[in-house]
Amino acid sequence: MGADPGQREGTGRRGELDVLRALVVVGLVFFHAALVFSPDDDFYVKNAETTGAVTVLAGFGVVWAMPMLFLVAGLGARHSIRRRGPRGFARERLLRLGVPLVFGTLVLCPLPQWLRLRAAGSADGLSYGEFWLRFLSVRPDLADFPFVLDGEHFETGHLWFVVLLLAFSLLLAPVAGRLADAAGRAVPALRRRPALLLLPALPLAAVNALLGMEEGFAGWNRWAYLLFLLYGFALADDGQVRAATRRARLPAGLLGLALFAGTAPGFLAGDDPFTAWTPAAVTTRALFGAAGWCWVLAILGLLDRPRARSGGSPDGPTERAAADVPDGGRPAASRRAALLGYLAVAALPLYVLHQPVVVALAYGVTGWRAPIAVEYTVIVTGSLAVTLLLYEAGVRRSRPTRFLFGMRPPSPAPPARSPAS
Repeated sequence: MGADPGQREGTGRRGELDVLRALVVVGLVFFHAALVFSPDDDFYVKNAETTGAVTVLAGFGVVWAMPMLFLVAGLGARHSIRRRGPRGFARERLLRLGVPLVFGTLVLCPLPQWLRLRAAGSADGLSYGEFWLRFLSVRPDLADFPFVLDGEHFETGHLWFVVLLLAFSLLLAPVAGRLADAAGRAVPALRRRPALLLLPALPLAAVNALLGMEEGFAGWNRWAYLLFLLYGFALADDGQVRAATRRARLPAGLLGLALFAGTAPGFLAGDDPFTAWTPAAVTTRALFGAAGWCWVLAILGLLDRPRARSGGSPDGPTERAAADVPDGGRPAASRRAALLGYLAVAALPLYVLHQPVVVALAYGVTGWRAPIAVEYTVIVTGSLAVTLLLYEAGVRRSRPTRFLFGMRPPSPAPPARSPAS
């Protein structure tokens, strides 16, 4: 007797989500470059001229982008724990996330902070080496878990995503089996009633409303990201749930748009929606949390095309696809697939590298007094080019640097083919 088609559908890694993760990381270059011109964000380097349009446009990204990264990480955790077991998964996460976190914090994160001081005119002739020593002056602070170190200048910066993902993964490992069993018991109900997939919006709304939203974590409360990780682990890998997600994509998308529109009055007027305890602020936070789940659910359903899925390694796309066939002999679709596969493998290194590059270019460009559109275009294009160059020339080609940035060793080259074959 064959397996149920819905179950077979959920057994392979979803390549479209790996690509989406990479595109979100690339999109962060556009997002962080835009913060240079935002009037209400404390970014490292600020332009003299700002525009409120940045705040509105950024809202359309923050409501779903970082939550999607955590949900995709939860899906990947399901595969990894199935193959390695909880202990092997924990060891693998410590290597793939812990090593780049330590390296990035020591080597990359001090630069934006130093440029912040210089841009504000408060560096007082402090050299980068001198500032680096001050940056490393830290003390333990368990009250801000999982950010357990604090200092006058110390920060993990944009690596907060890696800190949270590592901490949440280690919290997930001991309970992974029980969570998978509980998710399995819920599958029949979800198959009959896809509308039940909207229920995870309620805990997210409660977390944001009661614990407050945190600007430093892309507008979400840090513990909301744990829920997205758990939702990805519990739901997104089952074929029956995927079928229900495809059926729910349109109503979830429409509801998400309506809920997001309902946050506009709270964000644009009235008390601080991130922390205030007025009824309007609490309602705004709850609507934002619920809208985020609806957007993520709709995107999952829209992207899911089972028949177009190709087989691959359970650990994700390989880099060999970009080099097997000469570029001139490949159709456009194949070249596009190779590029997306390349970016998917590069997602974590590009994430670790991108923000110091954006800040450094913004530090030089904002003094031009050129129109905002010109400065923004230069920062974005320059940041993308430099980040990709650093990855290609400084990370990808060396085993030690691949290890420092959380990448696996390069795949062995395929054997050469004889003319007869």
